[in-house]
Amino acid sequence: MLKKKAVVLVSGGLDSSVVLGWARSLGFEVVALTLRYGQRHAIEIESAKKVCRSQGVTDHRIVNVDLALFGGSALTDRVVDVPKGTSPGSSGAIPPTYVPARNTIFLSLALSLAESIGAKDIFIGVSSVDYSGYPDCRPEFILAFQQVAKLGTRAADTDDSYEIHAPLVHLTKKETILKGISLGVDFSSTWTCYDPLENGNPCGACESCQLRAKGFEEAGLPDPLLG
Repeated sequence: MLKKKAVVLVSGGLDSSVVLGWARSLGFEVVALTLRYGQRHAIEIESAKKVCRSQGVTDHRIVNVDLALFGGSALTDRVVDVPKGTSPGSSGAIPPTYVPARNTIFLSLALSLAESIGAKDIFIGVSSVDYSGYPDCRPEFILAFQQVAKLGTRAADTDDSYEIHAPLVHLTKKETILKGISLGVDFSSTWTCYDPLENGNPCGACESCQLRAKGFEEAGLPDPLLG
């Protein structure tokens, strides 16, 4: 019996690595999709390759879509500094690390790939609990895009519509890490930092590094990336 195919967005980060393991545990034949979008932490592309290898994924697509051409984010525009030392989400405002419409673009590309290979399931590692206030990480956004997927593809003429899976959306970083441990995810292969140091190490001070550190601390586990 052939396995159902699923497209999994894999950034190389902690969350997407857990989602990849989650999709595989459900029995899907995974096609991993990684986007090289002009991010200053492009080191995560190499981590995505390691993550896919460690989980036995043989079909890993890496696609270039240069959002740095538009700018508007500390992750794609070198003249905008990545905030350091502030608690994630403490200001209540959308942080400068938000990339305009990034998840909309990523899910659109994942949807295009899914339609072309006959997959009806797409996985993305967003969370609305331990996150930095990004509007495209909310459950409402995922549900809205699922409707877009149904209406804007061949599925509009059938009952065979798409499902956008965001299994981490209501989990804390601690819960995500513990789920990853149960799935056998190798967190030493992952990358989180938004602004790596010149020696290639995580900065330890950006919001993404802080969320990762908080998650491992609350889970009572050492971060294997730092071991």
